[in-house]
Amino acid sequence: MLDRIRSPLDLRNLSAEQLGQVADELRAETLDTVSTTGGHLGASLGVVELTVALHAVFDTPRDRLIWDVGHQTYPHKILTERRNRIRTLRQPGGLSGFTRRSESEYDPFGAAHSSTSISAGLGMATAHDLLAEADPSFKGRHVIAVIGDGAISAGMAYEAMNNAGSSGARLIVVLNDNEMSIAPPVGAMSNYLSRLMSSRSFLNLRDFAGRVAKRLPHPIERTAKRADEFARGILTGGTLFEELGFYYVGPVDGHNMDHLLPILRNLREADEQGPVLLHVITQKGRGYAPAEASGDKFHAVSKFNVITGEQTKAPPGPPTYTAVFAQGLLAAAEADPKIVAITAAMPSGTGLDKFARRFPDRFFDVGIAEQHAVTFAAGMATEGLRPFCAIYSTFLQRAYDQVVHDVVLQNLPVRFAIDRAGLVGADGATHAGSFDLNYLGCLPNMTIMAPSDELELLHMTATSAAYDAGPIALRYPRGNGSGLALPAHGEIIHIGRGRVLREAGRQSGREKGGIALLSLGTRLDDVLRAADELAARGLPPTVVDARFMKPLDTALIEQLARNHAVLITVEEGAAGGFGAAVMHHLAHTGLLDHVRFRPMTLPDRLIDHNTPAAQIAEAGLSPRHVVEMALRALGVPNAIAEGLSVGRSGPTS
Repeated sequence: MLDRIRSPLDLRNLSAEQLGQVADELRAETLDTVSTTGGHLGASLGVVELTVALHAVFDTPRDRLIWDVGHQTYPHKILTERRNRIRTLRQPGGLSGFTRRSESEYDPFGAAHSSTSISAGLGMATAHDLLAEADPSFKGRHVIAVIGDGAISAGMAYEAMNNAGSSGARLIVVLNDNEMSIAPPVGAMSNYLSRLMSSRSFLNLRDFAGRVAKRLPHPIERTAKRADEFARGILTGGTLFEELGFYYVGPVDGHNMDHLLPILRNLREADEQGPVLLHVITQKGRGYAPAEASGDKFHAVSKFNVITGEQTKAPPGPPTYTAVFAQGLLAAAEADPKIVAITAAMPSGTGLDKFARRFPDRFFDVGIAEQHAVTFAAGMATEGLRPFCAIYSTFLQRAYDQVVHDVVLQNLPVRFAIDRAGLVGADGATHAGSFDLNYLGCLPNMTIMAPSDELELLHMTATSAAYDAGPIALRYPRGNGSGLALPAHGEIIHIGRGRVLREAGRQSGREKGGIALLSLGTRLDDVLRAADELAARGLPPTVVDARFMKPLDTALIEQLARNHAVLITVEEGAAGGFGAAVMHHLAHTGLLDHVRFRPMTLPDRLIDHNTPAAQIAEAGLSPRHVVEMALRALGVPNAIAEGLSVGRSGPTS
């Protein structure tokens, strides 16, 4: 059956039984695809029937279908004219792991972070109403936002529902309730949805009353509808969604076509205006036993064996930066009972699952609510606790006002552990931590550290734990460290001090002064490779690990500028970050007039998903690019500079 589906149009004349067969084959196709590409599996398996039913009932792409979050859209991509490319998922040059407007007309809104669908959908529905006055083709279009139960824990979803309920716009929100987002859901909303699920007897009564009322004369039907609403208020206290202005329908079995199809058709044909919320119950990982049994483990997977469920493991190697941070935090917490840890629905992604097992009373998962997480941490800090707020770089962007207003302005000692800083490979631009140096570096009172390797991260975690003078952030990348031996405890390092790793040797050429390479973060390993190449050319440079973006080691920077002809900064962040801060200081001291300063940053464009090495090369931050920059600054002809080849195993020319 699936071979006959070229687009959603081919679904619309099929019976419920045939659509069920399509769903079974679609689940198998999704499973086989992700086993070869890796990616987000559990959520996609859970929405297979819902995906088929939505495309069979609604006129997509004319009707707008928004997925929140986009990692549940692999079945959607297969059905929407992308099946022939589905095995390029998350591969270089292939399909994105999330919805993307530029990829398909069936993706009306890009969604890689959560809780945006209701706001975007309301905007689309409102736009359709306005545009329909001049263009009748916009009249009668539907907007459907599918939002996961984890995503609906975020404040933005309620801001949107509050607005939608008062607007009267025709918007269908499908709440995909699988009792799990990435980790098990937390908080009152999860408990509330569970109570709604259990009230079957009342829902059956309501359904019966609705069918009876439809057969009554119109005036009596209106009276019956008011009586139904009154009865619901008495029996359940009203639902939160109805109090916000939505008409609530459900809960409905999200894997039963005989339930889904008629309800979706009724919603499509309904004459009443105003927003509707359809509560659908699904099972994360549905149809694949290993994923059903371990929703968090199979949320995102590497390549795996479909028969056994065993994921392909990388060869044994150094621990990840995330694991090293977790080790350092546990060591600090053992010694200090005031240390607490906070995450926004990412306990395993941030390494705090280990902290939660060791110190359950000092661990707090606040759900997908980064804004709340930051201010929650600020409140703890006012009472003398030492909170670590562990959030991915791109997710911390969502809480920027809280960082500024609730932490920085009050100079509260909140520790920000910023994971996934820099480029992130297959997750692409939506999850790349490109901007944290910029958006934090401009804030007074903020201290910012960036370890060059896992040992430095261990030291900086210990330093953060001991720092009470104000907010402090440490940023570290996705992936593994260098394999350094790690002690049980990190050492406290001096705030605002860099370290010189190599002193420039005597130059063999006519250029006096030489080259200084000033690196921030984990680009240091590649900078050292570039230094080897320059040394082989008779230009051994000074190599410095900055350690701190803020406060800068101004004495060291001034020394580098005075004693070298060329000063190059290297960072895995957008322009306007560390290099800009160094340049400002040199300009203010007048030293910018005396040194050839060259900042190396991420380019002013988004870098698509690819292998990490390919992304670094595309960004122009590889060892070869560092060498080229140094030689050009010295006036070496371009042809010679461009002929360089610095490989991962060592430099050659």
